Amino acid sequence: MLSTALEHLVKGIVDHPEDVQVAAKSTTRGEILEVRVNPEDLGRVIGRSGRTAKSLRTLVNSLAGDSRVRVDVVDTAA
Repeated sequence: MLSTALEHLVKGIVDHPEDVQVAAKSTTRGEILEVRVNPEDLGRVIGRSGRTAKSLRTLVNSLAGDSRVRVDVVDTAA
């Protein structure tokens, strides 16, 4: 549920919503949601001084309740 909510939020921000991918991974320390976007949209997802990324993390953590969730924006450009 959290990954679909995060995917929906990110698709509303970017110019290439078809390239948005959110992968959920479970670890002993909690769940990790990795967000991958088109390299042209990376700046939009991170925002100035990381404000947009911080806001996305805040929303996901509030939806998660008591469970631990980490949101990572992955840079796919090599």
